[in-house]
Amino acid sequence: MPETLVAPPEAVVGPSRARRALEDARLFERYRRAGDNDAREALVARYLPLARHLARRYESGENSDDLVQVASIALLKAIDRFDHRRGFAFSSFAVPTIVGELKRYFRDHAWTVRVPRELQERALQVQRASEQLTARLGRSPTPAEIADELDIGVEAVLDALQSASALRPDRLDAPNDLDDDDRGGPTAAVEEPGYATAEASATLAPLLARLPAREQQVLRLRFEHDLTQSEIAALVGVSQMQVSRILRRAIAALQQLAAEPSTADDTVARISAGPPSRPRRHPQLQPRRGGRRAPLLAA
Repeated sequence: MPETLVAPPEAVVGPSRARRALEDARLFERYRRAGDNDAREALVARYLPLARHLARRYESGENSDDLVQVASIALLKAIDRFDHRRGFAFSSFAVPTIVGELKRYFRDHAWTVRVPRELQERALQVQRASEQLTARLGRSPTPAEIADELDIGVEAVLDALQSASALRPDRLDAPNDLDDDDRGGPTAAVEEPGYATAEASATLAPLLARLPAREQQVLRLRFEHDLTQSEIAALVGVSQMQVSRILRRAIAALQQLAAEPSTADDTVARISAGPPSRPRRHPQLQPRRGGRRAPLLAA
């Protein structure tokens, strides 16, 4: 004897809802008794708009596709778990199931920085209490008022407010003015030329250590203290022509050393050299004004 189908209580509301409830019961009966996938797909097509509607209630812009996918999967779970023989409407079971999956998604995946679940739940409680107090008082509530409303400590409210910033951090290109829709200027990823200078100095440090002391002195006077060849010649006690030859010979030696494969000893020496020191003004000569710094490793 075939099992009698039980229509949901809402069937008495009107002929259209009663007819829909009876069709749902028949589809569930086919899916439960015979494993009819066509009946399951028909149920999905019937209630997929409901899942999308619930997903749109929680969307915040860029995550709308993810929420629709979560709601659709939750709908499939609700169809598989629903027992139509109890006489309840499927929507009364599907809505809490889909909403629960959406909230679980926000709890586990929507936070940019993962915080403990206790802080997540407390942050949501503080947010709801703040909205209710704002509507009741006509102003933004203080942390102490929120703490009294939730019967928790003020420190717990402050921790929840601070952890809430991990859910949606500020954009790096956010507008400078809250009333301005235009994006602000760049606030990150600014190129810092000092890093390249420091890296080049750290790379040259072990190479300079392999040159004779006279060549090291001439190179530092020329490129660190920015002295002219005439000033270097007067300081070192040689002619300007000799200074020019020393510079050419030292630069050629540095180029040859830089072309050699790096060894472990070179790496240790570069690390041991540490950050480059700032050039100090030579005690006997004033730095030349308006001069141009020549490239150290000219081709």
